[in-house]
Amino acid sequence: MPVRGLVQLFLDGEVTFEALAVRIGQREPRLHCWSELRPEDPVPDGPFQGLPYGAKDIIDAAGYRTGFGSPLYATNTAVKDAAIVTALRTRGARLMGKTQTTAFAYYDPAPTRNPHNPAHTPGGSSSGSAAAVAAGMVPLALGSQTQGSVVRPASFCGVVGLKPTHGLLPLDGVMPFAPTLDTLGLFTQTALDMRLVWQMLGHAVEAELPPAYGWIEFDTEEAMSDAVRDTVVRLGNYGISIRRVPPPESFLSLAFAVPIVNKFEGARTNERRYRDHGDAIGQKLAQLVRDGLAIPETQYREALAIIQQARHDMAEVFQTFPVILSAAAPGRAPAGLGSTGDPRCNAPWTAIGGPALTIPMNVPKDTLPLGLQMSAAAGQEAALLTAAAHCQALLTAQADLDLG
Repeated sequence: MPVRGLVQLFLDGEVTFEALAVRIGQREPRLHCWSELRPEDPVPDGPFQGLPYGAKDIIDAAGYRTGFGSPLYATNTAVKDAAIVTALRTRGARLMGKTQTTAFAYYDPAPTRNPHNPAHTPGGSSSGSAAAVAAGMVPLALGSQTQGSVVRPASFCGVVGLKPTHGLLPLDGVMPFAPTLDTLGLFTQTALDMRLVWQMLGHAVEAELPPAYGWIEFDTEEAMSDAVRDTVVRLGNYGISIRRVPPPESFLSLAFAVPIVNKFEGARTNERRYRDHGDAIGQKLAQLVRDGLAIPETQYREALAIIQQARHDMAEVFQTFPVILSAAAPGRAPAGLGSTGDPRCNAPWTAIGGPALTIPMNVPKDTLPLGLQMSAAAGQEAALLTAAAHCQALLTAQADLDLG
């Protein structure tokens, strides 16, 4: 049985725009998901049927503030829609408002809290988008990922986050950080919802289930490693063939290469802001600018070469294993708001450029969520979404059996 979320419930008429607005009013004072909450007027008819969504506050929407998560830009108002906002509006989606982001989509945290436990971070940098969907405020939200800013907060908040193939969704009107890595992303409550959204955006979703899945292990906390192994066993019990994959050396080298590219490009993207405002742009971002400007171009070029080699090598792995499973984060959401988490489980998949998403795993009641990351070759969103919806349905069925 497919697992329905708010997208499907809204399209079926079981949840209304007005009910979502009431829910926001009840939950926003505690969670702080929104930087600007102002539903736009009803939009043209289209496949989204007026579905409300939130847009990360680095994405322009005409007449709305684009503050980049920083008080320095608190009065900055966009004069033109980002391409993705135009695409959603013309298909009948309705902007609810702008969601909180870490300062300039880096590590200086947003005020947003995790809906499962407000004493914990929702992750970043797409903090408000992940939390708003997890709290049931909107069925859909836009984020962005340069290292792990969609998949990791989705894991922390127990929702589905999709980072599509690099360049597949337009970045016009979206704040750049590191162009080699920057990718728009989407949040929904379930993989079935994500598949519906992807289809309504005009993309193909029909695909066969993969004959075999790969599994790459990362160095993670015990709770995460145990949950991934348990999930592999559970899916195997349903007849899914999963084999451990030794990653190519170039893939392992991405742990070194991606931070170099991120710092080198991010420093140059944010250099002007740093020159104008210093540490006021955020202490962590200011340090990145200083570190990134000190990286020699030869080292940056070497890192780009590693990424290219990893893309080539992983393309061969995907020929045998069209979908690869791994941990979506090192562990559960850290306590407090000082850290948005570590992207080391996501950054390699961002670098190779193909789609990656996370689905929630079965965890003990009253514990924070843990996500299973699923990755595929560039352009294979249909296969990935089909596999994710299938796996989530199986895991949900198993969870129902576990509850008796």
